Amino acid sequence: MKLFKHIALVCRHKNLVFLYSLKCGIGHLGFLHDLSKFSPTELFESVKYYQGDHSPIVAARRDKGYSAAWLHHKGRNKHHLEYWVDEDCEVQPIIPFKYLCECICDKISATKIYRGKEYHDGLPLALFRKWGNTVPCNPVCNAFIDAVFVDLEKYGLKYILNKKYLKAQYDKICLGKE
Repeated sequence: MKLFKHIALVCRHKNLVFLYSLKCGIGHLGFLHDLSKFSPTELFESVKYYQGDHSPIVAARRDKGYSAAWLHHKGRNKHHLEYWVDEDCEVQPIIPFKYLCECICDKISATKIYRGKEYHDGLPLALFRKWGNTVPCNPVCNAFIDAVFVDLEKYGLKYILNKKYLKAQYDKICLGKE
């Protein structure tokens, strides 16, 4: 039963990311989003630790001290900030626009799926500031996500989920263009 519930949850998440990605002009990435979740490494651990209201990665870490699914996932999906971190380098790369857009879509979708009726447009910002901005990626990438989530809280989803808005923010924050 946990298998079907987990797959249904992943599919709801993927569908929402796809819809958001279409609005941002990156529909192809939304279509391919999180396909690695169906790989044996990610699927078996995720089903074993399925909770329904939060990521199974948290439960796996509590039980084993690490999550093989997460290690696999972050190494194959460029929309995760962790994908772009190389601890051996002093300067981390600026994540390309399309992957930061997918990251935004992913974080909003995951918040909506896991929080359900508790979701509000300020929640992605609160969660990002609590956990997400601790990833040691290039600081301008964290600043971009934070700024977009500030505007999400102020103006709503329709305002931020479009390529023109996101590209202007990216150019200003990540590339230093005015």
